[in-house]
Amino acid sequence: MGTTEGLDAVRGKCIVLGVCASIAAYKAVDIASQLVKWGADVRVVMTPDAVKLIQPLTLQTLSRNPVAVDMWEEPTNWEPGHIGLADRADLLLVAPLTANTLAKFACGMAADLLSCVYLATQAPVMLAPAMNGKMLAHPATRHNLSVMRERGHQIIEPHSGMLACGYEGNGKLAPVVEICEAVRQFFAAL
Repeated sequence: MGTTEGLDAVRGKCIVLGVCASIAAYKAVDIASQLVKWGADVRVVMTPDAVKLIQPLTLQTLSRNPVAVDMWEEPTNWEPGHIGLADRADLLLVAPLTANTLAKFACGMAADLLSCVYLATQAPVMLAPAMNGKMLAHPATRHNLSVMRERGHQIIEPHSGMLACGYEGNGKLAPVVEICEAVRQFFAAL
């Protein structure tokens, strides 16, 4: 995956990996693992519902960093957790991105830790949606994705195939290799 030059560009970069409550959340494990292998400092932020699908300990072990979930966890220093993560980020990558979190981002809601990090960061944003095809096709979701594009965020388009809901269609999380390659290309182009 990627050239040595491109991988050197990822080394030492802080990537805040947002994980939302999509059945594809388990793929965040492979994303985190690959980025760490490339030398990135991966900081995972999970939505409260995402922890119902995958345990933070798995991502903590692979990222070699604590996983942030709760906005109200006791900070280890004076700095609010969401501000520290937002300031530290060289890239905010949300994979998988649900329709719910997309709507929060588009409306500027600070409803959970991940949406607060999104609002506070000055880092570039990369989003990999994963959801039911009907949800993806809904005018509200299409509008919210266009808002993200207008803000200059990169969208890693979902793929078509068999979805977790049993439908065949568009909405599958892009393959891990494609997501990681998009990150590599982003940093290599800087």
